[in-house]
Amino acid sequence: MTNFYVIRHGQTTANAQNLKQGTINTAITQLNATGKQQAQALRTAFDISFADRLICSPLDRTRATAAILNHGHDLPVTTDERLLEISYGQWDGQKNADLLATYPQYFDPQLKDVLPSYVDVATAGETFDHVVARVRDFLTATAQRYPDEQIIVVTHGFTVKAMAMAVLKPADPMSLPEPDNTSVTKITVNAQAERAYLTYYNRQFGF
Repeated sequence: MTNFYVIRHGQTTANAQNLKQGTINTAITQLNATGKQQAQALRTAFDISFADRLICSPLDRTRATAAILNHGHDLPVTTDERLLEISYGQWDGQKNADLLATYPQYFDPQLKDVLPSYVDVATAGETFDHVVARVRDFLTATAQRYPDEQIIVVTHGFTVKAMAMAVLKPADPMSLPEPDNTSVTKITVNAQAERAYLTYYNRQFGF
């Protein structure tokens, strides 16, 4: 079986300003001072030397988090576009508060986050189902390629949630909030048996 330790990147300026980041890859989506400290704290508390490799999203915020975690360990690092954050289309870069005020019916009232139906009004927004499909493909293909390996994955908030959804298949996707910055989620995939298991979700180390 292949074990995936899935980490959400550290805090960015856009996170701190409560913006929709999506697939934006500019200065505002770089790790801020808090994000770098979070990654350093995780590196201290969660020793990744046991792992065989590290795979991350190609965006700068995930690559920077991965570099901090991998410092001194030198695991082989690759990127995979299937690990990209959900693209909110024309909503990328906009303030959550403004979107919530304008389109309250497309937000979960408790989580203050978008419902799957947001794509009805966000031009070119990626569907929840599409993200779940691409991360499921990542998990399956990677487990087939690297059976019995321990793999560190550095990705994004909704992407981690989508991986958990791919395993749990919840009837209501909003029953699973997005994980916190630099949290760790463990997923085990048995490629031969075509089974996957969520061992833990949104676990904090070093805080």
